[in-house]
Amino acid sequence: MPSDDFHAARSGLHVLPRRKKAMTFAGVLMAMFLGSLDQTIIGTAMPRIIADLGGFSHYTWISSAYIISSAVIMPITGSLTDRYGRKPFYMIGLSLFLITSIACGLSQTMWQLIVSRAAKGLGAGIMMATGFTVIGDLFPPAERGKYIGTGSAVYGLSSIIGPTLGGYITDTLSWNWVFFINIPLCFTIIALFALYFPDVRPKRERHRIDLGGMTTLVLAIVPAMLALTWWSDHSWRSVRILGMFGFSAAMLVCFLWIESRSKAPIVPLAMFRNRIVAVALIVTFLIGFGMFGSIIFIPLFFQGVLGVTATISGSFLTPMMLGMVLGSFFSGQSLSRMGGHYKIQGMMGLGLMAAGLAMLATLDMNTGYARAVMYISVAGIGLGATLPIYTIAVQNAVSHKFLGAATSSTAFVRSLGGAIGLAVLGSVMNGRLSAGFHDHLPQALQTVIDAPRLSALARNPQALVSAEQRQVLRDLFSELGPQTTALFDATMVSLRQALQAALSQVFLVALVVVAGAWLINFWLKEVPLQGHPLR
Repeated sequence: MPSDDFHAARSGLHVLPRRKKAMTFAGVLMAMFLGSLDQTIIGTAMPRIIADLGGFSHYTWISSAYIISSAVIMPITGSLTDRYGRKPFYMIGLSLFLITSIACGLSQTMWQLIVSRAAKGLGAGIMMATGFTVIGDLFPPAERGKYIGTGSAVYGLSSIIGPTLGGYITDTLSWNWVFFINIPLCFTIIALFALYFPDVRPKRERHRIDLGGMTTLVLAIVPAMLALTWWSDHSWRSVRILGMFGFSAAMLVCFLWIESRSKAPIVPLAMFRNRIVAVALIVTFLIGFGMFGSIIFIPLFFQGVLGVTATISGSFLTPMMLGMVLGSFFSGQSLSRMGGHYKIQGMMGLGLMAAGLAMLATLDMNTGYARAVMYISVAGIGLGATLPIYTIAVQNAVSHKFLGAATSSTAFVRSLGGAIGLAVLGSVMNGRLSAGFHDHLPQALQTVIDAPRLSALARNPQALVSAEQRQVLRDLFSELGPQTTALFDATMVSLRQALQAALSQVFLVALVVVAGAWLINFWLKEVPLQGHPLR
């Protein structure tokens, strides 16, 4: 495959009437919102689902199954849409999402729900992989910034609406309707796509579908992501974890060997020889890694260190999500209206994100709410500002016939970076928490509390975020004599200090990763965005 295809952003845009283009873009935004909302709306319904279906030990699998399956399908979908057109795959993704939403809502057991969520992730992954690619089909590079920025803002908007909407639906109707609400939305979007979406089939030399590449790609991704998901429950040196990583590595080698010899590879390896694509994907991976340092662990700081409720901590996270929405929107607008300087804007966005993480690393038990909200807002604006930039850089660097493969690669590496980031940062937090608890616990308490109880507290400090667990701990201390209240209070303070130190370490590690992305961004070659499609 000639590598020149990856160094000339020749456009394959088709001119559409303004109304048809607007309706198609509206359908794309609705599909993006639907897929992203499904990841956030379920969180507040989870306790009720567990109460009805049981299976608390499989709690995380409802989300993990969705994330893994959506990540796996993205690169495959991107490549196939380049060959067979976007519309058929969008319709397949929407239809699968509709059917599996019904299956999720009708689930009678936890495993039925997990399997349905995995299948639903496939539908969502198809939609997510195709969404930003379609924007590349509809608009020339010089205009894409404002539309991709709007699409990125939709993801932040779903993070604001999802938890509140999920709680309201669960309390008013039932948890089943968290899934059934997708039905009318899916029918509306399917109708929009059926009526307005252009069914353009590329004229392409016919090759057999790369089944070997698909198979080895799946076998490389799934075990690795499963191992990352289980990392927090097992030692990374366990036979299961090492075995799965080893198997994934072997499959990756097989995948690269097959793709290097395929006439129609699922992932064109020549794409990565383009410096813009390679640098943009590395930076995107690191952003995905650092993103979890700023999103996943912030509610834990509010609840575990500052002692607020889950509801209040969620409201404090809203300014960060709003910052992401504003950052994405204005970053995209700036790219289109100010000459497309994506390298400079990338440095600014990453700099803001790094500054926010540096601020978060200074938070402690005495931090006021206003200061904490200001810090997370800075991190949110920086994160949002980076989201549209590297997608546009990649799209502008490759030929239109590889737009799907290139665009889906950015979504995939961001998800992969997030999965690895969550595993690594979680490991950092757990290790620092255990050591910090023993460091902060007064010597007098260490002689009173036996070693097994100390270890149990250090590994699982649920008393910081759960009233029930605090009462269990208080009852435990009642066996230790008349100083129950003083011992309990001192232990809680030690736990808070240890968690604060552990989270500071998490934010610092995320800061180092984002700072690395900022430095790598210097190698990003800036090519002017094309203003008009070539005819």
